[in-house]
Amino acid sequence: MQKASTRFLNKRVSGYAFGALLVGAIVVNSALAAAQDAAKPVQPESPGFFGTIGRWFNQTTDSIDAGVSGVRKRFESFGNQAGVAARSTVDTAKDAADAVARIPNTRVLHGHEKCQVAPNGAPDCVAAANTMCKAKGFGSGSSLDMTTAEVCPAQVYLSGRTGGTECRTETFVSRVFCQ
Repeated sequence: MQKASTRFLNKRVSGYAFGALLVGAIVVNSALAAAQDAAKPVQPESPGFFGTIGRWFNQTTDSIDAGVSGVRKRFESFGNQAGVAARSTVDTAKDAADAVARIPNTRVLHGHEKCQVAPNGAPDCVAAANTMCKAKGFGSGSSLDMTTAEVCPAQVYLSGRTGGTECRTETFVSRVFCQ
């Protein structure tokens, strides 16, 4: 029984050896053909079977080398990009931690404080936000929500109009973030 399995194994090994020998012969012949092509001046003749296989091997190795080089460059680029992303993430995390550290001393308040009109005619709500926060014991604040209304004298509404030159727009701070 042991002799039969050894015979089968020997046939299998000899089959692999034959395949390896055939591939080796093709590689050697293609190398010889490439060496002969390099030694000869360029002729318009057909290169033959082994010359074609040799040229195919050369083109294949060139394309594999180019592919490996491209992959190496992509990995190097990926490493650089990952480093930049990590640094920016750390900076962002530090900024967020600083903001969270200030949160216990902050509060959002609701109210109704009229904004002053700036010299350019736009509403200036910084002073209104600070006034709302200082009234509750905080140092300063910034507006989170504003309300705009058109204010007209009673005579405009009694005459049946909904607006006019006598009316003005007023802006109010209705929600502030106090610190």
